[in-house]
Amino acid sequence: MTATAAERAIERLMSLHPKGFDLSLGRIGRLLAALGEPHRRLPPVIHIAGTNGKGSAAAFARALLEASGRTVHVHTSPHLVRWHERYRMGAPGGGRLVEDAVLAGAVERVAAANRGEPITVFEILTAVMFLLFSEHPADAAVVEVGLGGRYDATNVITKPAVSVIMPIALDHEAYLGDRVELIAAEKAGIIKPGAPVVVGQQEWDAARDVLIDTAERLGSPLSVFGQDFLAVEEHGRMVYQDGERLLDLPLPRLAGRHQIANAAAAIAAVKAAGFPITEKAAEAAMLNVSWPARMQRLTSGPLVELAPQGAEIWLDGGHNPGAGSVIAEALAEAEEKRPRPLILITGMINTKDQVGYFHAFEGMVRHVYTVPVNESDAGVPNGELAARAMAAGLSAEPVASVANALKLLAETWDVEVPPRILIGGSLYLAGEVLRENGTPPE
Repeated sequence: MTATAAERAIERLMSLHPKGFDLSLGRIGRLLAALGEPHRRLPPVIHIAGTNGKGSAAAFARALLEASGRTVHVHTSPHLVRWHERYRMGAPGGGRLVEDAVLAGAVERVAAANRGEPITVFEILTAVMFLLFSEHPADAAVVEVGLGGRYDATNVITKPAVSVIMPIALDHEAYLGDRVELIAAEKAGIIKPGAPVVVGQQEWDAARDVLIDTAERLGSPLSVFGQDFLAVEEHGRMVYQDGERLLDLPLPRLAGRHQIANAAAAIAAVKAAGFPITEKAAEAAMLNVSWPARMQRLTSGPLVELAPQGAEIWLDGGHNPGAGSVIAEALAEAEEKRPRPLILITGMINTKDQVGYFHAFEGMVRHVYTVPVNESDAGVPNGELAARAMAAGLSAEPVASVANALKLLAETWDVEVPPRILIGGSLYLAGEVLRENGTPPE
């Protein structure tokens, strides 16, 4: 496939600057000053941090705002197939991924303003987001943190409409610390004095306490899941309640019980940001929300055609033990409704807790096929990954690719009931699958 102008511009940057993270605000501050400080000319910002659920919260926030007739810019990372996915530009009737010529022009302008100074590619691309969002009108902007919070390149936003902290778990320990309290302190770095804060459902009391203490110390109005707002499933519906109202809504379109809590955090956040939500808009948002590679059902495409006939195929980019737990819970729900043998096709990178991820599926899985992650230099060799799966008590074997795993399944499946297949363990792998299957995010 021929690279677009924007892709060529970004590839040039990647040949000149580091690809990873170097947590600091000095370089991005210098670059934004050279660009005329576009980060100070944004619409009201919903700023979202957390270990898991950031992207889902962003998707729900966008759906809620658009269902309310608002235009909203959305910045998420990483992308799955194309760089353009990081920049969804608000427009009447629903946002669209940034046009290639617009993105290419912004990348070139930011690179020129940097004048070859030391900087990471992520910082340049974050500056591109600020430039794009400042130059194109919208009613709101949803901005997802890349890594951590305190020193993430997005954290030059001094007065967000609301800061949102989604579930915190152990991940990126080399950058953020090896205890949830330390990670929570880094995520809490996006909380600003006097600006509203929404804390999503937290597994760890220690993490929740750090977030609450930070908000109280900074005088930031606080809304906490389970304390100030709540959502539960009742009779096949989602019931949301806070101190002001109760909403009786359809279950979210995104699969998994955890998405009820994610949706609740987004409702609380949009309200805290000053955007009223009608019950009709909230209902439309739950039915229309979409977020690729998060319990995404694949129903057609070249890869799907390789699987055993009648197989149910799910794709999820979750890649740490916390994500593994919520994915396993979603699959357990599916098993209760319609029993099927579960097969995993998994690829992971070496910065993740592979054994911890696999432990979440112990007792559920018939077999695991481990595959390379070709889009990352940090991919775990499939033989090593199979050993990690076996260390977690699972039956596993390495294969060359997702396609090979699906072919092997089709050739050897000897059970009358077609399998339920989860392809996951890495957003890089999820992107490869969507590209190969011909179903990239739109």
